[in-house]
Amino acid sequence: MVIKLYGVKGSPPVRATLLTLEALGIEVDFKVTNILKGEQYTQDFLEMNPLHTVPTIQDGDFVIWDSHAINSYLVEKYGKDDSLYPKDLEARAVVNQRMYFDNGILFPRWGAAVLLILKQGAKTVRKDLADSLVDAYNSLETLLERSTYVAGEQVTIADFSIVTTLTSANVLVPVASNRFPKISEWLVKMQALPYYASANQVGLDQFAAVVKSKLA
Repeated sequence: MVIKLYGVKGSPPVRATLLTLEALGIEVDFKVTNILKGEQYTQDFLEMNPLHTVPTIQDGDFVIWDSHAINSYLVEKYGKDDSLYPKDLEARAVVNQRMYFDNGILFPRWGAAVLLILKQGAKTVRKDLADSLVDAYNSLETLLERSTYVAGEQVTIADFSIVTTLTSANVLVPVASNRFPKISEWLVKMQALPYYASANQVGLDQFAAVVKSKLA
């Protein structure tokens, strides 16, 4: 049975799940659910996910939302090995910690900045919000000084979560390569993944176009 994925490709968490699906070679039925148009509030969607968030997946009779929960589920169920989400307790704890960094620090700071543009008509990123994103970049730079990828020496689902958020944040507050060389090196490695362009770049371009239209 083909997994159904609900969301819109401009959303960073949706793209994180697309990266996971493509890395695992899983066929997906993408159901466009445009959150800017309120399509997540339809009765059918609310019955499936009362928190009305994307991404949401439906795998047979099982429904789960939140990209971090989705991606770990997908690897546990469909991964040919555990490289994307290690079973080793310490390695997994590091992957989880990095995903919590995305969920608790990087993504909320991006969200605070972008919502003012998309929902309230702001024409610039407010300085305090820009500074908070730069502070998150500093933290990520420090983490990448310790390892090739965000949670170790191989790609994991933590990289998928952070790269989709970071590249979206870069649209608002550019990540200066001279100031953040480790992030820049890591981005080059991520962009070289065979599934990066289709799973992240396409939706990232869509997001950037929407932001550009709002700032015009």
